Amino acid sequence: MIIKRNFNPLKVVQYVKAELIFSVLMAVGVWILHKTQASSITLPFSSAAILGSALAIFIAFRNNSSYSRWWEARTLWGGIVNSSRVLARLIITFTDSHAHQPNYDKARGEQFKKEMIYKVIAWAHALRLHLRKQESWQELKPLLAEQEYPMIERSYNKPNMLQVLQGKKIYEAMALGTLGGFDSFQMEGQLLALANYQGGCERIKNTPLLRQYDFFTRLFLYTFIFLLPFSLISDFMKLNMDYMMMPVSIIISFVFAIIGKVGEVNEDPFENRITDVPLTALCNTLERDLREMLGETPLPEKSISVNGFLY
Repeated sequence: MIIKRNFNPLKVVQYVKAELIFSVLMAVGVWILHKTQASSITLPFSSAAILGSALAIFIAFRNNSSYSRWWEARTLWGGIVNSSRVLARLIITFTDSHAHQPNYDKARGEQFKKEMIYKVIAWAHALRLHLRKQESWQELKPLLAEQEYPMIERSYNKPNMLQVLQGKKIYEAMALGTLGGFDSFQMEGQLLALANYQGGCERIKNTPLLRQYDFFTRLFLYTFIFLLPFSLISDFMKLNMDYMMMPVSIIISFVFAIIGKVGEVNEDPFENRITDVPLTALCNTLERDLREMLGETPLPEKSISVNGFLY
């Protein structure tokens, strides 16, 4: 996620270099043709204006839809952090509330709290890796029991399998007297919420923005860049400033291209790019909070921005 206010112009140009190169070639080419009188083809400016209006509609729709997807992804992960905190609180308070029972084993209760909360942390990290299609699953190893990690490593949907382990652990604790009564119902409610958040993230990941909007936006953009110099040259020739057509055409094309690119990079928020939802930082926040609830010290180092980017 970008958190700095000002961007490096060279980095911005890199995002639209293909469109910019095409614009420069068209503008220079049309200027040379008219300067050498090899061609006198001109178009009324209304041609570019009408096409630019259609392009603006497509870009506006795509940008709005892309931002909605990005914000929904951020909202889902905000819910993941909150529900994980609630689940950790329930694990701790429910376990401690049975300390007075005759069959309660303090060591077993403490181990249950640690294992369950570590599984919640592992689930968040697994979902991050799952959405970004990263393979560094060894990150989960310190958070799982020795016999659990190989099973998770073999699983296709690792976050889902971790939820299965959490469910089994809850009912095992009830059988041993670590939990009791209706504790499982409230804890299962939070597991359900986390499962729903995972489903929402997978829906965004696996369902791209309608491809027709992407295709026609790119088609209209390149058509607009192609026609723009022909629509501007005659007006600048009347002013005896035909050379000014080139920078003006390039600047207008650049503006449309960069606005279109904003929507393009935001429509997929789980690709581990600088414009994406900062899953690593969110997992770090979640892990620090849950470990603190267990009373652990020292906590993992807090994620900080790097060159104005939060990952």
